[in-house]
Amino acid sequence: MNRKKNSILSHIFSRSERKIPLRWLAGFTAIPFLGVVAAFGTAPDTDFRNVRTQTVVEPLSLPASSVDSSPSRSFWREERIQKGDSVASLLTRLNVNDEDIQTFLSDIRHAPALRQLKPGKLVQAQTSEDGKLLGLRYHYSSDTLLQVSRQADHFSSKEETLHLERQVHMKSGRIHSSLFAATDDANLPDSIAIQMAEIFSTDIDFHRDLQKGDQFSIVFESFYNHGEFIKSGRILAAEFVNNGKTYRAVYFQGRDGQGGYFTPEGKNLRKAFLRSPLEFSRISSGFMSARFHPILKEWRAHKGVDYAAPSGTRIKATADGVVKLIGKQNGYGNVISLQHQGKYETVYGHLSGFAAGLRQGQRVSQGDVIGYVGMTGMATGPHLHYEFKMAGLQRNPLSLEVPTAFPIAADQKQEFNRAVLPLASNLNLLHGTNLAALD
Repeated sequence: MNRKKNSILSHIFSRSERKIPLRWLAGFTAIPFLGVVAAFGTAPDTDFRNVRTQTVVEPLSLPASSVDSSPSRSFWREERIQKGDSVASLLTRLNVNDEDIQTFLSDIRHAPALRQLKPGKLVQAQTSEDGKLLGLRYHYSSDTLLQVSRQADHFSSKEETLHLERQVHMKSGRIHSSLFAATDDANLPDSIAIQMAEIFSTDIDFHRDLQKGDQFSIVFESFYNHGEFIKSGRILAAEFVNNGKTYRAVYFQGRDGQGGYFTPEGKNLRKAFLRSPLEFSRISSGFMSARFHPILKEWRAHKGVDYAAPSGTRIKATADGVVKLIGKQNGYGNVISLQHQGKYETVYGHLSGFAAGLRQGQRVSQGDVIGYVGMTGMATGPHLHYEFKMAGLQRNPLSLEVPTAFPIAADQKQEFNRAVLPLASNLNLLHGTNLAALD
């Protein structure tokens, strides 16, 4: 009987392999074969209640750990230099052990980059798990890297010139309170805000003329090293809408290597005199025929403009000229007088100090820093007293029309137009899209 059953099963398998697909065979035979397995595994009517059991304990060998416990593991840490930091405090925050800090200070003490740490700059250090210093990187200037490496138990340093990658960015913003607040909202560095104020300084007085709702768009450079931001570059094109009036500027460098900002039509934005000798401040006292003097306690003419600003604020020459006077003079305190081309002269009073090396007879260029705001002489607080003279007579610099510089030369106009076209197109794109998105 068993032989007959086996013969039948063998016949079924043989025929199924030839003609029946596997998926149909599995479905056809699943239940019968489970039954057969059960019959072979357990005898009928078996009693499981009195089965004897025995516990067997055998040691198992664990596989080797994949975690690397080698002491050669190292880590890169990064810290930003804070105001008041010393090299020792910075290395401590970078988890460098005390012994290596002392060795580092001894070996690298003459490195110029470490003599004056610059707040805001990043320092990267490679250390082992126990705080052993293996290497250090410090981008201490816009294009220079200080590289420190470990040589046995000592450290050596070298400076490398960074290979910077230039990228062009476009940003827009709207004035709600101040220019700096608006550029912060647009994630723009202060250097770009200062450039923008300087570009339009001959048309817009950023002390008095800013209005809530004014708008700006800029195209500017940024420089990177291996993807890390290093510095902002030059503004290539800018638009500023002040009180409903639009001003535009594009940068162009001529064949002589001299660059400057022009309107898209080629008009030079640089004027003979800047509207203000300070980047940002407020006017505390204007030009007037009679003013009650806070110290002399009498009414007298005020033949200049006072700009209130913190002590130490940089003062710029408003035009090219020659130093006519530098020193102390009566109520002016520390004072500088510049003689400009023709009949023009400017005076800067109450200074806390002068630019290093500045002397009588020295030539200065428009925008050069010549001194710093103070309160020397007859002054009740830190401010700059600024005078503008024509033929020896004081005139109001806020209302005076000053001449502009020369426009683009005729023989460079085609080259200028080719350079300006893509920049103007970028401004048009920003004006039509990004500003609307900020509303």
